Amino acid sequence: MKLTMVTNVTVDGVIQGLGGAAEDRRGGFERGGWDPPLFDNEASTYLGQVYQRTDAFLFGRGTYEIFAGSWGTWDDPGESPIWTALNTKPKYVASTTITAPQWSDTTVLSGDLASAIGELKARPAGELQVHGSCSLVRWLFDKQLVDEIILLTYPVVVGQGTRLFPDTGRDTALDLVDSRSTLGGMTIQVYRPAGRPQYANPTAH
Repeated sequence: MKLTMVTNVTVDGVIQGLGGAAEDRRGGFERGGWDPPLFDNEASTYLGQVYQRTDAFLFGRGTYEIFAGSWGTWDDPGESPIWTALNTKPKYVASTTITAPQWSDTTVLSGDLASAIGELKARPAGELQVHGSCSLVRWLFDKQLVDEIILLTYPVVVGQGTRLFPDTGRDTALDLVDSRSTLGGMTIQVYRPAGRPQYANPTAH
C-alpha cells in the first residue's frame, strides 16, 4: 500500500490544536481552533475525496484518541465520506499504552513498528493514510516510509505550537505532483519524496 500523510498546517508550520481551544493544550498552547473559520467548501470536498480513496488508516495515539472520541462516537450523519471511511475501514494505531481499543476494526501496533508498517506497505495495492499524528509522521518521514504528502495550508500565522517538522532532521527533496488553491485562501499541495536535495556549494577562492 502507498503510505500517504495528510496534514492540516498553518503558514508557519503549526499543526497543533487545529480543531478547538481544548483539543491539545500541551506546552501551554492557547491558540487552538484555527481550522474551522478557514475550512471552506472546496477544501471540504477535496478532503472528502481523499478519505474516500483510503483502504486503511494509521494513527498515533493522540490523534487516534481524538478521532475515536469524536468520529468514532457520532451517529452516521449521512453522506459524509469522512465518517464513512473512518467507521468502515481498518484502523491501525501505534501505541504502547492502548490495550483494548473501543473503536471497531482497530489494531494496535505495539511491537516492532517498522516491521508492522513494512508489512502493511508490502500489500499489493491500496492506500494507507496518516492524518495528524505529528510524532508518528516525523518518525515515518525519518524512516523514509512516506510515499506521498498532502499539505492543506491555511492562510494564518498562529505564532506558537508544535510544528510539522522539527528544527533539525532528515533533508529530503520533494516533487510537486499537484497544487491548487481555494477561494477561501487555502492552498493544497501534493508532494512525493525524491531523495536527497541538491545544494549549491560556494566556490572556494
